[in-house]
Amino acid sequence: MVMKSPLKGPGSSSNVSLIDRPLNRPRTEVNLSAFAFLFSELVQYSQQRVTSVTELEHRLEEVGYRVGTRVLELLCYREKGNRRETRLLGILNFVHTTVWKTLFGKPAESLERGADNEDEYMISDRELLVNRYISVPKDFGELNCGSFVSGIVKGILDSAGFPSQVSTHYVAVEGQSRPRTTILMKFTPEVMAREQRLGNS
Repeated sequence: MVMKSPLKGPGSSSNVSLIDRPLNRPRTEVNLSAFAFLFSELVQYSQQRVTSVTELEHRLEEVGYRVGTRVLELLCYREKGNRRETRLLGILNFVHTTVWKTLFGKPAESLERGADNEDEYMISDRELLVNRYISVPKDFGELNCGSFVSGIVKGILDSAGFPSQVSTHYVAVEGQSRPRTTILMKFTPEVMAREQRLGNS
């Protein structure tokens, strides 16, 4: 007697289990309601184990970091044939477009270089998905759940060999009720020195 695996994808007619399918299968979308529910559960679970907004944002960033390292591996395999970016602008464009499209269904709104510092770059998104359905209690008024996404970005950059400090900020937009979320990336001197060497060669 042959037992069939219960792990079948929806509408699957083949006898191949989900575990045996190749990684380069076509993209599938996750239901927005399911994502919102799971993310709110993650926030509530983390909130019960911290005493301040800063600690909660740090926990969300830690979870995002682990997601980011896995996203990089998967997308390098699927999109780039196991090749990785070696230049700073290449990895930033990869995060701004490919990663954002995979995670949120569209590229981020903008990628900008810091006006004052050459080692700072910013990715901005007006309607960041993780902030869209979160209602913040008054005692957590400064909470920015975009810390989860900054953790993903940091995980990707660190794993790709571009170590940096990544933080999330709200930026007020004139004429809009909701602020824009900006992810600030400050790269280490080693990254900038390597980039200069590659640019000169």
